[in-house]
Amino acid sequence: MTTAPARTAEVAGSFLRLGLTSFGGPVAHLGYFRETFVGRRSWLDDREFADLVALCQMLPGPASSQVGMGLGLRRAGLPGLAAAWVSFTLPSAILLTLFALGLSAFGDLGDAGWLLGLKAAAVAVVAGAVQSMAKTLTPDAERASIAAAALILMLVIPDSVVPTALVQIAAIVLGGVLGLVWLKRPYKGADDRETPAEAAAPETAAIGSHAPETRVGSRGARRLGIAALIAFAALLFGLPALSAATGDATVRLIDIFYRAGALVFGGGHVVLPLLEAELVPTGLVDHDTFLAGYGAAQAVPGPLFTFAAFLGASMTTGPAGILGAGIALLAIFLPAGLLVIGILPFWERLRAWEPATAALTGVNAAVVGLLGAALYDPVFVEGITSPATLALAVAAFVASTMWKVPAWATVISAGVIGWLLL
Repeated sequence: MTTAPARTAEVAGSFLRLGLTSFGGPVAHLGYFRETFVGRRSWLDDREFADLVALCQMLPGPASSQVGMGLGLRRAGLPGLAAAWVSFTLPSAILLTLFALGLSAFGDLGDAGWLLGLKAAAVAVVAGAVQSMAKTLTPDAERASIAAAALILMLVIPDSVVPTALVQIAAIVLGGVLGLVWLKRPYKGADDRETPAEAAAPETAAIGSHAPETRVGSRGARRLGIAALIAFAALLFGLPALSAATGDATVRLIDIFYRAGALVFGGGHVVLPLLEAELVPTGLVDHDTFLAGYGAAQAVPGPLFTFAAFLGASMTTGPAGILGAGIALLAIFLPAGLLVIGILPFWERLRAWEPATAALTGVNAAVVGLLGAALYDPVFVEGITSPATLALAVAAFVASTMWKVPAWATVISAGVIGWLLL
């Protein structure tokens, strides 16, 4: 049996590679995760992956990072969660911190050929993930219809009428309800055979160790989960009071970014208005600096929430530079980690209940629809800007799906081709 340190090292290595190459935003990240951990490493199957995605879509915070934390937690316990987060987050955080420290040396990156190539590669990665998940999770008319309903909801309801994050949650809830009342039996995917991930479940579902009392869903894991949820709530309500009482600049910085990570549904783009309202009018970050950092955040791999590192480094008062970047980064991701630790043990128990399994079957189908809608907007809309980028995306899709070229190699190759030709 693989030792715990070896599993943690495996998690760290896998996510570091993704942290260096996962361009394209949260939806693309899910495509990279699926290709790596379902397709190549078989840590879990498509059903389990979709369950985890659905859970994280319903939680506040950065959904793709929470999926990564959940994968690390399942594979190697709490050290795995920490290794997944650090490895996936650190590359982009370092780049954005360096950008903040030397902002005047950089120009507009929007038309850079390498960036156009990376966006085209993201289209191919997400398209491959949607195709593969659809084969497994929507193989019949009922589940395909649920996926289509979710996709239609996402595409026809404009953000100006109902926020996208709320539409996502509504689509997931609708999928669960339809699964509960429409699907006659719980599904395991394309058939009812035990998957490699299920066969390995005793090894891959631990929190902290392999002792029975600490496995995901066990009594020990649930106690730890309750403690994490209490800590989440205590910090959410306690930090504003502590900041007001002390007037300390460091506590204020932690409070701002913790609340941003704890209260925002819908991922990185949704958190930006909240951060701008907290930082720009108060003079903590200059408006032009904020916009420049946001532009740079689109050009680096990894989660968009690492924009917090740029903002922390750019603070005009209180902690700034590398210290400010570190504080802001930890504060904005801490709620996500606490929620994953707190919710996942109960989620694992719930999904073993047969009525819940039927509902989750519908939820999984809805997740396919959500990813399909996101494949169009924003991934395709932003990634395909010319015939040349379409050609590059098609080539990347064939390379990754038919020739089985690893996602990281496809992304790097597309970036080089974009740099040379676009």
